[in-house]
Amino acid sequence: MYRFLASTRWVGWLILVAIFATACVSLGNWQANRREQVLTGIERVNRNYFADPVSGAQALEKFNQLPEEKTWMTVELTGSYLTDDTLIVRNRIKAGRPGYEVLVPFKTQQGEVVIIDRGYLPIGDEQSGHPDDVPAPPTGEVTVLARLKPGEVRLDRGAPEGQIASIQLEDYAQHVDYDIAQGAYGIMYQEDPAPASSPQPLDAPDMDEGPHLSYEFQWYAFGVLAFVGFWYAARQQKKLNAEDAAELAEARALGFDEPVHKVRKVRAKQEKKFRRDGSLTDEAIEDAMLDDVSQSPSDSR
Repeated sequence: MYRFLASTRWVGWLILVAIFATACVSLGNWQANRREQVLTGIERVNRNYFADPVSGAQALEKFNQLPEEKTWMTVELTGSYLTDDTLIVRNRIKAGRPGYEVLVPFKTQQGEVVIIDRGYLPIGDEQSGHPDDVPAPPTGEVTVLARLKPGEVRLDRGAPEGQIASIQLEDYAQHVDYDIAQGAYGIMYQEDPAPASSPQPLDAPDMDEGPHLSYEFQWYAFGVLAFVGFWYAARQQKKLNAEDAAELAEARALGFDEPVHKVRKVRAKQEKKFRRDGSLTDEAIEDAMLDDVSQSPSDSR
């Protein structure tokens, strides 16, 4: 009864279903990989974000070259801010609001200069494209606790004087006449002595793994449903073929050349002769009367 599956039409449908299911599995695997990457990032944050800070040469080494697994590690630095070379980063977001971030070079006791992100400033009201006020960092010797992040990519857009488009450390180096560490920068979360005012702390990294797991299962389910749909269509076709075969046998018994269509017409005509209560319809009564009239001359002879 399933011999029709070997036809060109059904083989073609099966190939299309297989291609669709393969694409669904590939998309499900992609979502699984995305989720694995997100979970790795969350695990890295949990491991590094609240860890005890490292200091000295071990900390400065990471400013020059930061391994990916050390992102968000905490460091403790002692030195002084070089406030004359402060730069403002444009188009930064905190809690869904656009604003700026304040970058200040920090000269450590070891003599190496690193970049410290002191926090967020909202959009100013006094001058378009600039914050109203940039709080000054503590003067003199300062101990800074910061979390490390790699520098950002260069953006193909300009910025007003005293500002940069992204935290691109090579670009920052072009604004100063001394060497700076270009492997990472620090996001300040504590200063000693604490200043009277400071920028707003930056948001903690996102710890939500997102909908990747549900999307993964959905794509796999779509792949399975494609074969379920094909199986259902085949079952329906089998049922139709069985009904046609039964009608064909009945039609041959009645001697019709075009069995299926003629049997259906005969059945429809027979059904029209009777009402639901079993009595003849007006049309059937009229046909019977005409038949009697047409037969009456021969009967009289």
